[in-house]
Amino acid sequence: MNIQRDSQINVAVIGCGYWGPNLIRNFNAIPDCRVKWACDRDGSRLARVTSLYPEVCCTSDFERVLADPDVHAVAIATPVSTHFELGSKSLAAGKHTFIEKPLARTSEECQQLIDMADSRGLSLMVGHTFVYNAAVRKMKEIIDSGEIGRVLYIGCQRLNLGLFQHDINVAWDLAPHDISIILHLLGNSPDTVSCQGKAHVRDGIEDVTNMSLSFDQGPFVTIQSSWLDPNKVRRMTVVGENKMIVYEDTEPLEKLKIYDKRVEVPRTYDTYAEFFYSYHYGGVYSPFIEQDEPLRVECMRFLYRIRDGVSIESEGRHGLEVVRVLEAASRSLANGTAAVSLA
Repeated sequence: MNIQRDSQINVAVIGCGYWGPNLIRNFNAIPDCRVKWACDRDGSRLARVTSLYPEVCCTSDFERVLADPDVHAVAIATPVSTHFELGSKSLAAGKHTFIEKPLARTSEECQQLIDMADSRGLSLMVGHTFVYNAAVRKMKEIIDSGEIGRVLYIGCQRLNLGLFQHDINVAWDLAPHDISIILHLLGNSPDTVSCQGKAHVRDGIEDVTNMSLSFDQGPFVTIQSSWLDPNKVRRMTVVGENKMIVYEDTEPLEKLKIYDKRVEVPRTYDTYAEFFYSYHYGGVYSPFIEQDEPLRVECMRFLYRIRDGVSIESEGRHGLEVVRVLEAASRSLANGTAAVSLA
């Protein structure tokens, strides 16, 4: 679907529960963009959208949305189990398609969506919002500059009380954020994945998981995810040879702190008595970060991709890589936490 550079892009948002209204708000706030349709099976959700955005057409009929020739793009914010069906129908109808994370339930489904988009010349984007977070982008800039040296390990914690999902476990719900950030920071995928977890509230759906990612000649990564924690924690620690970064997303201002700390091993020594570790304790600073709502940036990038064909940070192939890691984690859970190769 070709769109003139200065023409308006009409978007339909599918799913108006927890996240859909945020998409409507952000797309509507972007110049030369309009949310024409909101679609949901729940009439009360549509009534709320109508009260907030009376200019948006509301319907429970997805096919009606797809049949509208004025709709250029579809944004899908529905349960994961519906992503492939709705996404493939959207692409088949010739619509540029945005799908919230994870892109689909399996890597095979992801690949099919990618192939459909490529064969039709359409844009396919996955909602990895955190790669558009200003603090994450600054963190990547610092890592790429070499300031902290070679990355040794990354530790992630994403914890809170709920929201419990009925069709995916906590790893599939929360870990995609951390996985997408890690793949963005490092620029490659892990070689092996292992995962352990337990279901305490609902049988068969783990609400606490610990995932480990190993990169060949690269860092070791741990990801802790939980729906059963009393506090909301959003922390990532990146340890380099020279310095360390702590990213606290719940901090209102100083989200990034760079610690001039490291441990050094003597290069040469003649006797055991001469061997000792040297601990360097330097200062701490928090770089200035110009804040912008990550979801707004993400929506704008989707529109840039549609209008100009530019490469973006969360295309379909990035969604595929995240799902491959999640699949490996699921296999590890099923096999007693054994490491699973992604080769």
